[in-house]
Amino acid sequence: MIAELGHYMLVLALGLAVLQAVFPMIGAARQDGRMMMIGQPAAYGQFIFSLAAFASLTYSYIVSDFSVAVVARNSHSLKPMLYKISGVWGNHEGSLLFWVVFLALFGALVAYFGRGLPKSLRARVLSVQAMVGVGFYLFMLITSNPFERLPNVPFEGNGLNPLLQDPGLAFHPPFLYLGYVGLSVVFSFAIAALIEGRVDPAWARWVRPWTLLAWVFLTTGIVLGSWWAYYELGWGGWWGWDPVENASFMPWLVATALLHSAIVVEKRDTLKSWTILLAIIAFSFSLLGTFIVRSGIITSVHAFATDPERGLFILMFLALVIGGSFLLFALRSDKLQAGGLFAPISRESGLVINNLFLSVAAAVVLYGTLHPLLSDALFGVKSSVGAPFFNLVFGFLMIPLVMIMGLGVHFKWKRADIKGISQRLKAITGLSLLAALMTLYVTYGGDIMPVVWMGIGIWLLLSMLQELSSRVKLGQVPLKDSLSRLKRQPRSSWGMSLGHLGFAIGLIGIVATSSWSLEQQKVMRIGESMTIGDYTLRLDDVIAVAGPNYSAVRGIITVTGKDGASFMAHPESRTYISSPMTTTEGAVETTMAGDLFIVIGDAQTSGRWGVRVYYKPMQVWLWIGSTIMVIGGLFSLSDRRYRIGSPQGKKAAGKKNTRSAAHAI
Repeated sequence: MIAELGHYMLVLALGLAVLQAVFPMIGAARQDGRMMMIGQPAAYGQFIFSLAAFASLTYSYIVSDFSVAVVARNSHSLKPMLYKISGVWGNHEGSLLFWVVFLALFGALVAYFGRGLPKSLRARVLSVQAMVGVGFYLFMLITSNPFERLPNVPFEGNGLNPLLQDPGLAFHPPFLYLGYVGLSVVFSFAIAALIEGRVDPAWARWVRPWTLLAWVFLTTGIVLGSWWAYYELGWGGWWGWDPVENASFMPWLVATALLHSAIVVEKRDTLKSWTILLAIIAFSFSLLGTFIVRSGIITSVHAFATDPERGLFILMFLALVIGGSFLLFALRSDKLQAGGLFAPISRESGLVINNLFLSVAAAVVLYGTLHPLLSDALFGVKSSVGAPFFNLVFGFLMIPLVMIMGLGVHFKWKRADIKGISQRLKAITGLSLLAALMTLYVTYGGDIMPVVWMGIGIWLLLSMLQELSSRVKLGQVPLKDSLSRLKRQPRSSWGMSLGHLGFAIGLIGIVATSSWSLEQQKVMRIGESMTIGDYTLRLDDVIAVAGPNYSAVRGIITVTGKDGASFMAHPESRTYISSPMTTTEGAVETTMAGDLFIVIGDAQTSGRWGVRVYYKPMQVWLWIGSTIMVIGGLFSLSDRRYRIGSPQGKKAAGKKNTRSAAHAI
């Protein structure tokens, strides 16, 4: 009964989505206020019904209702409650339902927080948002019904993929979906602006917080996925240029470019067509990621390999949305008049170059991801594009991008004083070169590129600190005045500084852990030792342990550092009961200097055990830097300007208050 109720709620949500898609758009064209107002209650209702459908499916997982096909395929009665719930979105059908819930949620948020928007713009945004929703509702109800019943109910379910039974993978997909779907709002704003033929600083002010929100969610989701891959897959790596990883990275790159482009529109009323195009491309990449994950054309740890009919439906929907968007852009972009001019050396130019390299980087990732698929489909030639290609091309693209990131924050709008900037950056450039030389000395005999990258990363870090200190006039005025200026900095400025500082810290961590990691493996008897770097490891024992739905062997290892201090490590190798699979649970000892990563392997002959150990220098810097980036995004989102609306909105409100006061007199 609960499953049927959820299915009924989903059909009602589709009906409201159709109403929301049709009537507000017609009302905006006719300037009919009553028809435009239909969008707001329809958006609220659509969210309520889709959430009720999701709650129904979640209940089926919690009570292990194996008469529901998707529950029988992806759950098990012995699973811990966290993984019963996360199993709702750990499959094709449930994740689609999760997607439309978030799509409806963002539509409801636009309806609520967009009350200060011009009525016609809000109506068109809600209409476009609902059109996207209609496509996903139809896809789900026609090809991927999450409430389908089984004629013969099994006694027990198949269980969830053991690799997904992990806290990192429980929270990683929701954040990614929030990022993907958040970009749908930006897409809706872009299409609405093209229909109206108007993009101005007020439009950019409305779009920026939605872009920033999607960017924060995408960043969090990508980092959680990297963290999961790092400690769960047992190979000590955090990024493998997997097609599904790339599917989330491409919209992140374009969303980052869009954030910077929208700043130029808001501040200087230029780059309008480019910003609209980026908004379309960002969401197009989100839809492309949906096709890659669900079409069955790739094999990945976290892909939903499904039948070709579903892939064909997604491909048709993809062609309709992306093709229609680009056609509308081609027809209407000439209505978007360019704004102010700027000098070749200016903050605007820096942001344009930033956009250029981010866009090219996204195109490189797209090429590397799709080339093997297209080569096989069109020419029957098997090919592969692996990590060496991405690391080489992407790495060289990032060098000028990071350099312009460090320079651009010092540029003024319209025209920058390059001579004055070079004078200010002279000291930090010298310090960065010194750091690079010290790195070369410590790693003498190794590859030169990590040394270059370390110097660039430190230069960016110092450049951001220099920019922040110049903003508060540190050393130019009394310290008390500098601290006062620091407190008065707008939250958006804090967000910018934290975002770039976090990127610099993360970059340093990436360079160190990718370039100077150590690996050691040995087949050991109980009591034997091995050495890696400054650590000595002794295998004391291996014991059997039982989990809620798995059995495991746990290594008991004493680790001793060069200073004589020791600690115990307990890596595990788990074998799950349902969906039989062996997974690793590495023991990770984290310090600011580096991570010691220990994996216990299978039993060998004569009572010996395989032990693999990695030393990952400065790995935690990557997680710290990523966290600071997310905090920076949240700081910018909390800026008061995004809470009080656009200047036009405030001006209109002020006029209204003036008229009310005059009437009262």
